[in-house]
Amino acid sequence: MLTCVMVLGTLAAYKVYRSTFGLINRGASTDDLDKNRPVNETGAINVLLVGSDSRAGDNKKYGQHLVNDGERTDTIMLLHVSPNRDAATLLSFPRDSMVMIPACYNRNRTLVPAHLGMINSAFSDGGMICTRRTIESLTNISVQHYVKVDFTGFKSIVNALGGIEICLPQAVNDKKSKLMLPAGKQIVKGEAALGYVRLRYGLGDGSDISRIKRQQVFISQVVKKATSSALLTDVGKLQNFIAAAAKSVTMDDALNAEELIKVAQSAQKLSAKGFKATTVPWEPYVADKNRVQWKQPAADNLFKAIANDTEVTPTASPSAAASPTGPVVTKPQQVKVQVFNGTNTGGRGKEVAEELAGLGFNVVGVGNALRPDGTDQPKTLVRYTGQGWNYSKMLVGKLVNSVSPETGKVASGVVTPFTPSSPPPDAPKGKVRGPVIQLVIGADWKGVRVPLQVGDNAVTSETNICAS
Repeated sequence: MLTCVMVLGTLAAYKVYRSTFGLINRGASTDDLDKNRPVNETGAINVLLVGSDSRAGDNKKYGQHLVNDGERTDTIMLLHVSPNRDAATLLSFPRDSMVMIPACYNRNRTLVPAHLGMINSAFSDGGMICTRRTIESLTNISVQHYVKVDFTGFKSIVNALGGIEICLPQAVNDKKSKLMLPAGKQIVKGEAALGYVRLRYGLGDGSDISRIKRQQVFISQVVKKATSSALLTDVGKLQNFIAAAAKSVTMDDALNAEELIKVAQSAQKLSAKGFKATTVPWEPYVADKNRVQWKQPAADNLFKAIANDTEVTPTASPSAAASPTGPVVTKPQQVKVQVFNGTNTGGRGKEVAEELAGLGFNVVGVGNALRPDGTDQPKTLVRYTGQGWNYSKMLVGKLVNSVSPETGKVASGVVTPFTPSSPPPDAPKGKVRGPVIQLVIGADWKGVRVPLQVGDNAVTSETNICAS
């Protein structure tokens, strides 16, 4: 489905492909337990992708004795398409992650209370809605849509592309998965492709993490092939691929034909080069080394970067009282900032100060700036004095809120000196010259624009397939 979203970006008219949409299976997108969901205000598209191991229908041959066991999943991913539609990040969640599963209805409409469990148990408990709710509750990322694909659907998509090239460091003869493949580069289709991405113990170190990396490399090759000119310029092949993908997936009922076309047409700038895949930062679970837990604060920092990934917009123009001339400010390390919490949310000032310090700003103090009657400041403010316009412009460019800096001091209360808990390597050394810029966090606060960085080990379309 990742490739389907990308390839759909080439469609020019709904009437040409309207027959395709009738092939898509639909599932409910929400239920009455969905309350206080994260709100997407950035314009990004976030789609939950789940691989189902259902043994129903054509999948019965993969375990007839499991037909009555319902569906489970070993693959949970989040596809994040940037607001500018020029980049896509695929985030994998290890199936062995121990997390809090929120309350969900099971398939019999019986309420399953919130509990600690492996993340893939959310799908067993309550299907796609419960899985989506779990991801949202853990990451605070707004998930607009979901897509589910089963074994047979996966094979159909790969076959429609004519197979995908893989590279094995050693021959595989795994009786459990019934997979036999020689070492080296080769094209896999159908059963071989499915066996390759499902294989866990017959290759690598036998861990789910190792399998995830192999799946990401495989998907990167799918993306490359699905967005190649060989497919995009062949209308017949493209239609066949879209049809195969449509028949192979289940989507939420909110992702209707009109919405799908809108998403697709907005994504025309996407290409294989804009694709990256990574895994939630993890570490061994304290209570059971065979399980994993998410490593903090790295995991939450990644989630915030995705949730606050915003469209690149021009910075605000200086006010009439401001002068565009003055010191040249080219990096956050040149800017001294005081952060004031103008809300009754405890600890928010220090939290924002840590985030700004992580971006390189020289945060010199933290304070409070509630209104005189003790209520929240309604709006987030940035104030500067003297020739502080260029310094404040650097600060507002890193905020999700649209803020126009103003002259003067808005806060003059007690300021506590601030030292970041984890100074970045490029933190300013020695005394920083220039005015102090004041940031007052208001009730409308949306966050700091944290760069979406997935690390040097991220999988891309250029990743060596023989290195996985």
